[in-house]
Amino acid sequence: MSAIFKSFFTVFSVFVIFLSIFSFKTTDETIVVSKDRKGDFTTIQEAINSVKNNTQKQTKIIIKPGIYREKIIISNIKSAIILIGENPENTILVYGDHASKQTAEGKNMGTTGSSTIFIFSDDFSAKNITFQNDAGPVGQAVAVLTTGDRIAFENCRFLGFQDTLYTKGAQDNPDKSKVSRNYFKNCYIEGTTDYIFGAGTAVFENCTIYSKKNASYITAASTIEGKEFGYVFINCNLTGDANQNSVYLGRPWRPFAKTVYINCAIDSIIIPEGWHNWSKSEAEKTTFYAEYNSKGLGGNISKRVSWSHQLTKQQSKKYTAKNILSGKDNWNYKKF
Repeated sequence: MSAIFKSFFTVFSVFVIFLSIFSFKTTDETIVVSKDRKGDFTTIQEAINSVKNNTQKQTKIIIKPGIYREKIIISNIKSAIILIGENPENTILVYGDHASKQTAEGKNMGTTGSSTIFIFSDDFSAKNITFQNDAGPVGQAVAVLTTGDRIAFENCRFLGFQDTLYTKGAQDNPDKSKVSRNYFKNCYIEGTTDYIFGAGTAVFENCTIYSKKNASYITAASTIEGKEFGYVFINCNLTGDANQNSVYLGRPWRPFAKTVYINCAIDSIIIPEGWHNWSKSEAEKTTFYAEYNSKGLGGNISKRVSWSHQLTKQQSKKYTAKNILSGKDNWNYKKF
């Protein structure tokens, strides 16, 4: 009897230890950034620098209203970060670099170097913030650049002219199998030329895509060969103050570009042909440009280029945020 009890006690003890280890939850951290010195830091970069590297914790960075003029880098070793503003109208992250600006070494900064914020880490998210590059119409001037995976934005604004939002992904990464998933919900994105571009997979849901005066191309995807999804716009509103019939839905920065619009309202700013081949006729065979149920004056598909696609209802069913973004790790892109 005592042997049985002793055996039971041993098993029970192991169970208790096991339970205590796996039920233990690390406490997420919160940092406040405020220009009036009433928070933990006065700049966003200082707050980012304070975040621990390679931990399971998420750091919540509350950004008090203000205009934060700084260039921000979030390295790939930073743990999960969420930036939260009060609202995008009064919480603004802005800088003014551009591709042809000279560095201290006398070289052009380049498109990548022009970004206001670099997001190299995984598990980054942001709410209620404006990200802006205010260099003006001077060529490539990026507001946000992402290469990490599981990146999400909700109720954010992305302001600029050419190359506003760069979902770079594995664009220059030797490892083309690297995954870079991006989710944009209820966001506002504006620009003129190729203002949503790059190799990363991105879903834009219920977003406003605003083509400014003298705009020409909305997207310039450079989807990696073999990737099933590039850019997917779901229930978005394509509008702006560009001239009628003057803006293309997209053109291929790289030959395997993929861009799809699902149930989008499209204004008359969109040129009837819809898509441009970037003067690369061979790209017409390798790109995948498609629409389903486009609405509005710019949604008339009768003059779309012959090498684009109109999806059937059945084909459109795979273009859901869940199917595109969940992945092997079952990422919950809605949970920030």
